[in-house]
Amino acid sequence: MTDATTAVRWRAGILAAVLIAGGGGYWLGQRGQSDAPSGATSDGRKILYYYDPMFPNQKFDKPGKSPFMDMQLEPKYADEGGANGAPGISVDPAARQSLGMRVVAAELGSLAATFDVNGTVDFNQRDVAIVQARSGGFLERVYRLAPGDVIGAGTPIADLQLPEWGSAQAEYLSVKKLGRPELTAAAKQRLRLIGMPEGVIAEVDRSGRTGGRMTVRAPIGGVIQALNARAGVTLAAGQTLAEISGLGTVWLNAALPEAQAGSVQVGQRASAKLTAFPGEAFAGRVVAILPTAAADSRTLTVRIELANRGGRLRPGMFAVVALGGDAKPALLVPSEAVIRTGTRSIVMLDRGDGRYHPAEVVAGREGGGKTEILRGLAPGEKVVASGQFLLDSEASLTGLAVRPLDPAQ
Repeated sequence: MTDATTAVRWRAGILAAVLIAGGGGYWLGQRGQSDAPSGATSDGRKILYYYDPMFPNQKFDKPGKSPFMDMQLEPKYADEGGANGAPGISVDPAARQSLGMRVVAAELGSLAATFDVNGTVDFNQRDVAIVQARSGGFLERVYRLAPGDVIGAGTPIADLQLPEWGSAQAEYLSVKKLGRPELTAAAKQRLRLIGMPEGVIAEVDRSGRTGGRMTVRAPIGGVIQALNARAGVTLAAGQTLAEISGLGTVWLNAALPEAQAGSVQVGQRASAKLTAFPGEAFAGRVVAILPTAAADSRTLTVRIELANRGGRLRPGMFAVVALGGDAKPALLVPSEAVIRTGTRSIVMLDRGDGRYHPAEVVAGREGGGKTEILRGLAPGEKVVASGQFLLDSEASLTGLAVRPLDPAQ
């Protein structure tokens, strides 16, 4: 065998060995891939399912295109958290800093139950005077008054001629001349029974003359709401001549949301501010909480009585009323930490394990940027006060379970 032939055979053997080694490696690699666990990536991360970010609630077993949008399905890994993986939501430290996430602890404190509601000034319906004719007769004169006029107590309204009074006075003077005290007392009592004022009776006693003419005067000061007196008309006993509403005190009817109905009680102090008098507060107290609620606004009417010195408070004026009581102890968190979904309230907890966990709470009163937590939190637990809405959105996408309320809390 020549040296050339030996060299050719040597080269062919080396080439065959290389091909066999390459084919074996390829076969082993293919076998290794086929033996790899289903739902795992080359770096060992376990895939739970695939999903469309636009429709995160729909899960798919295999990768591919979304049937909803023209986009590839995204894998959901077990180490990203969620119901089937490690609980909680993990946020990169750099992302936390860029989001400005702030964590505060729930702490015991005092929260004043003071809140503002709107109201309007109205007449005090307990301070109303009705002026009537005590006996039948005639209306001789009406003084120059009209509805809406503000008058003082004792202002003359009308002059009446009452024939029944004249005859009763004449009878009284006749009995008085008899000198019999018991008959005189009975005749005087009859004058009182027909509605004659003590001043008129005293004038008859002093002068000894009868007079069926009487001037009707306003018993209180205030606003004339109605004036039915017209000169020359015939009057019946008990006929209304005028209606007067006093202005010494006024009512402030405030619209109280029914959710805060338990925070207000009769006798409670209140403070009102009116745009007509900037920088001035009017003190009053709650005199009534009306028993019915407005169906359209779901509010209760709180009636507050205010002193009206100088008659400055006029019915129809708008006011802002501060209602509430003394401060009460409560478990408090910043109001921005509470996520209200409409059906429940949620906070994002920071347990110190590098993850954030949603928890359901029952929120109570609010004031001064703080919210009272009635159930769902314990003192010292830390909640996210800023950036929590992004965490809540991520928790909804991943289907992360929310910590339920503890009946013992």
